[in-house]
Amino acid sequence: MTTQVERAEGVVDAELVLGGAAAASGTIQAYDPAAAAVLAALERGAEEHIEAARPRKTRSSYANDWALWVEFHGWLAERTGTALPLTAVTKGTLVGFTVWLDEVKRAAPNSVDRRITGVTVTARSKGATVPKEATLAARQLVRQYRSDPARMARGRGKAAPVTPADLRRMNTAERTVAPRPAARRGRTYQTPELARLRDRAMNTLRFAIAARNEEVSALDDTGIRLVAEGLEVHVSSVKGRPPRDVVVAYGEHPDTCPVRLWLAWQQAKLASGAAPGGPAFLPVDQWGNLGTKRLSPDGCGRVMTRAAERAGIEDRRITGHSGRRGVVTSGRKRGKRAEKLRAQGGWSPKSPVFWEYIDEGERWEDAATEGIGL
Repeated sequence: MTTQVERAEGVVDAELVLGGAAAASGTIQAYDPAAAAVLAALERGAEEHIEAARPRKTRSSYANDWALWVEFHGWLAERTGTALPLTAVTKGTLVGFTVWLDEVKRAAPNSVDRRITGVTVTARSKGATVPKEATLAARQLVRQYRSDPARMARGRGKAAPVTPADLRRMNTAERTVAPRPAARRGRTYQTPELARLRDRAMNTLRFAIAARNEEVSALDDTGIRLVAEGLEVHVSSVKGRPPRDVVVAYGEHPDTCPVRLWLAWQQAKLASGAAPGGPAFLPVDQWGNLGTKRLSPDGCGRVMTRAAERAGIEDRRITGHSGRRGVVTSGRKRGKRAEKLRAQGGWSPKSPVFWEYIDEGERWEDAATEGIGL
């Protein structure tokens, strides 16, 4: 039964809400037009604040996702003769978008899944309602795509884990880099000593604290404290994830000891004019000049990839995420408790990715064919 709140001249032109004494009595309380306008403005302001709080890279990715959504609507209009509103995010349009990304754009399943998120978030910020059944149906398709090896091969694949042995190869690689065969300029490049010290410290510390690129970029000198046992590191909150405090022990080898390498970089950085207490990692140009602003998350990721290339590690795809994955697989092989590893990297207890890494580390532990008389 519908109750109407009426004035003498008719129905009140305002939003209706149950609340307070009116709710207790079962009647409906109306917002007057002024209050409704203020509430609407606050809603818009909330969306603007949420959007501004998102990292720049996330906003850029969402913008690219929405651009593809617009392109899909243009493609659809050419075939149906009808242009649908962009805010019409329904089960049909979102599944159609998913199929279009797969069949027309030949996108990898993981990319499709991320673009569904980008379109959903952007549509909601524009005031559209996105039914839950729409996203569920689209992601059900993505799950089917992920079972197809040919589709999964479209993407770059997951970042491979690095091991302590890989880090030693990176940290002891020659500073001189020969030009690539296809390079226009055949000049030999030598990594500046200051950049070498930074890269060694960054890659090893990243591995030790299982850090994301954004977390490495956000590290500050004041959050890395030397104690008798090693380092106490404060990892700041990024992308809404909770901060964490972790410890890093001295390493067994000088070339991969995160404590010694951090101290060497810190000493060189301060000697080059860096202000004490600033960002942990700063850019270094090709002439060895130290920058003043913190190195970006993308820049931190490229440091790991570049170090792997210089060390000749070409059989795997090494990225900034490789250290985060590698500390779990390497730690588990050495018998480290899963809970310790999970806390080091800040994974949630139910994170499927973390437990996938644990399974990878345990792959040869008590193998099914070991010791059965073969």
